[in-house]
Amino acid sequence: MRFPRRPRGPRPPRPLAAFLLTPLLAGCFASSGGDDAAASGAGDGSRLRVALAFPPAENLSPYGADATILSRLGVTEGLTGLDANGAAAPALAASWRREDARNWLFTLREAVFQDGTEVTPAAVAASLTHATEAEPAPAALSGVTLTAKAEGGTGVRVTTAAPDPVLPLRLSSPGLAVLAPKAYGTKGAVDPAGTATGPFELTGVTGATAAGLDRFDDYWGGRAQASGVDVRFIADGTARANALRTGQVDLAEAIPVSQAATLDADTRRETATTRTTSLLLNVKSGVFKDPALRAAARAAVDTSALAKGVYEGHADAGAGIYGPAVTWAEGKRVEPAGRAKAGSPGGASLTLATYANRPELPEAAQVLKQQLEKAGFKVKLEVREYSRLESDALAGKFDAFVGARNSLLDTGDPVSLLAGDFTCDGGYNLALLCDKGVDRAVAEAQTVAGTDERQDAAMAAEAAILGTDAVVPLVHQRVITGVGAKVSGVLLDPYERALVGAGTRR
Repeated sequence: MRFPRRPRGPRPPRPLAAFLLTPLLAGCFASSGGDDAAASGAGDGSRLRVALAFPPAENLSPYGADATILSRLGVTEGLTGLDANGAAAPALAASWRREDARNWLFTLREAVFQDGTEVTPAAVAASLTHATEAEPAPAALSGVTLTAKAEGGTGVRVTTAAPDPVLPLRLSSPGLAVLAPKAYGTKGAVDPAGTATGPFELTGVTGATAAGLDRFDDYWGGRAQASGVDVRFIADGTARANALRTGQVDLAEAIPVSQAATLDADTRRETATTRTTSLLLNVKSGVFKDPALRAAARAAVDTSALAKGVYEGHADAGAGIYGPAVTWAEGKRVEPAGRAKAGSPGGASLTLATYANRPELPEAAQVLKQQLEKAGFKVKLEVREYSRLESDALAGKFDAFVGARNSLLDTGDPVSLLAGDFTCDGGYNLALLCDKGVDRAVAEAQTVAGTDERQDAAMAAEAAILGTDAVVPLVHQRVITGVGAKVSGVLLDPYERALVGAGTRR
């Protein structure tokens, strides 16, 4: 590792239409075909051509579902990252310590922003403060109040309103990436162009179709081996596979299982992930406001048919909110209690929605439609591109929703996912669940500090959530990444926060 050259003075960021954005790069994951650490003396290198599945859904907001896009591309970082075991790892913070129940002191490493200014305690504290003031709040801050203040020349003290034993994990979230002061405009606008800290710098965005990145030569972790990244957002999975197969791109994420066999064996990488595909039922309004009909829907679902049929063996049947990639979950799982008795659907009508960015989802939804109709429901299926679907789903405009969610994406903490997705104040509560018992179980789990004990509490809260039948886990996914034969150093991340790093090259 080398330290960056001292900046020669602030560099104006490249022009870019103002929009909201950010994420963070998590390192220490398995790389494909080579070392994932950049060599200081690397040459100019070729530009990487990358196909991503999800166009920006929220104008690349740093505080919403788009937050992982630039973390996967090596543009943004936070104070911490996640290692391969799911523990907090150093990123912009070289170390940290807990001073007392509510105070943590993070010591910064020497680094510079992409505009040439130094990463200072004041800049980091200001960046975190902006995140706390965002509306809606980032998922990682669901139910959490924190303040950040500079401490001396290298320290940032983060104080939480209530004890938060997993704060270093929380600060690894893509939604809490650190940006330079110039990134923050008026009325909450955030511009990441030339203001992040990662090995690649955002230089241009073409709507929801493409983006360009250049190497950031002063990256604290060493000069990237690729000279830049040209990104295409391709929602159609078959088109992504075709682009890789025909040499139009070097790297394509989320290859559909139906297309896996069309790729050469040495260009496919299958990674077990913490992603679960679930059926979420709208408990606030419509047909599934009735617990008996939710129970009937759950009883109608055959998850093994989905795993073997739709996913062609590239997934495991749903066991819970946390799947096999969360290795500790199986031995701690608690049987749900208090479920309602299944009622008779009696021809009740419902709208089932999903998105086409992950090609298996419409097929899974079609199978679910058949299963629910066999049980006595009348089902209308609606499929859109994700960016055109999310706001309606969060607003409760569908009775049921099929979605794929990485259970440890936002913080790496199993309890934080439950708080964000299944509590009354959760920011990504697609089931619109608001249950006192669930909120109580999640709140109790949030106070637990010990790793084993917190896992136990998370599983108890999972059981409370499953007991409402607001969510039916369908399958636990393995993700297929298409990697060109000449490409090495791809970050195969089970948390799906990282893809391109300083050592990715062709």
